[in-house]
Amino acid sequence: MKVPQMAWNTLDDVVLAGKTVLVRVDINVPMEAGSVTDATRIEKIIPTIEDIISRGGKVVLLAHFDRPKGKIVPKMSLAHVVPSLKATLGRKVIFGKDCIGDEAKTAITAAGMGDVVLLENTRFHVGEEKNDAGFATKLAALGDVFVNDAFSAAHRAHASTTALAGLLPNAAGRLMEAELRTLEAALSTPVRPVVVVVGGAKISTKLELLYNLVTKVDHLVIGGGMANTFLIAQGVEVGKSLAEREMANTALEIIKKAKTEGCTIHLPIDVVVAHEFKEGAANKTVPVGNCPTDAMILDVGPQTVAALEKIFTNSKTLIWNGPLGAFEIKPFDAATNASAKAAARLTRAGSLVSVAGGGDTVSALNAAGVTKDFTFISTAGGAFLEWMEGKELPGISALMR
Repeated sequence: MKVPQMAWNTLDDVVLAGKTVLVRVDINVPMEAGSVTDATRIEKIIPTIEDIISRGGKVVLLAHFDRPKGKIVPKMSLAHVVPSLKATLGRKVIFGKDCIGDEAKTAITAAGMGDVVLLENTRFHVGEEKNDAGFATKLAALGDVFVNDAFSAAHRAHASTTALAGLLPNAAGRLMEAELRTLEAALSTPVRPVVVVVGGAKISTKLELLYNLVTKVDHLVIGGGMANTFLIAQGVEVGKSLAEREMANTALEIIKKAKTEGCTIHLPIDVVVAHEFKEGAANKTVPVGNCPTDAMILDVGPQTVAALEKIFTNSKTLIWNGPLGAFEIKPFDAATNASAKAAARLTRAGSLVSVAGGGDTVSALNAAGVTKDFTFISTAGGAFLEWMEGKELPGISALMR
């Protein structure tokens, strides 16, 4: 994989010894009954924290949790994350009851060498989501260096992701660096041929993504509900399947643009249909175009999976965003699982660079048991999608040299 030269600082470019380092992280982790149920996002920030501490810096974590909308909401306090943070990091964690002012300063002062400070939810202040300069100035007063390690929040122009970067020497953390290097290499400077799998329910939510992709990749595989809209656009009936019939002309425009750009769009060859959307529903596999009028398409069939595996085999780079079918309900996870395992196998063999991102995508790949075999799994949702759309991410732009 070609590693591009980045236009922002990494931890290697800043002095950390004796400095208080404000590190923006994303530890907006899932919780149940007051306990963290998945610590993946916490695990991902360990390299940045350890690097800063090993070089003599004091780590102060800035983060959001849920959407309190500028108000103090006790159930959205980051205090709930502290036990999991301590257990995962294996370090003492000092919690600051505010992210600015005296309480934040007290927590930072109390931290000894090797301790980690976690300040309260930045979104408890209305200035955070408004990218308010005054609020950012109060954050900046707490430290000497700013490190952004939250790619998943980089699509938001908030005070702790954007304005703060302009007030202190700044750099990307190790997770941010890894995300940006991988994503840049996968789409901007890829090893070709490049295949992108895009799934999901609606074309309307991924229009900019599709228009951008057909100008940059060799193969575009469309699955999920949006594939039904493309089939309708080509005169193929899909029964009661989820589809946006009003978007048929848009689908045709995307197909036309793909032909102009030399991108091949791949749609299902065969499909799995059922009369009920429930686990274990009676189903059958039929050729595309043979979906009964009173049935719905819930997955792609084995012929489509075989064709997809062939595309993967003949490609060098794979980017995956979205499942091929209703993967949450068995047996309609079969195609996603089989295709994911094929990609994982090729990745292990060293013939394919595989990058995946997006909430549903990560869940689907977790279910298939292949996340550790992919080259890179992005924990970002909206930021990953906007990057694929070719948009400028404010949290990244703020770090530019």
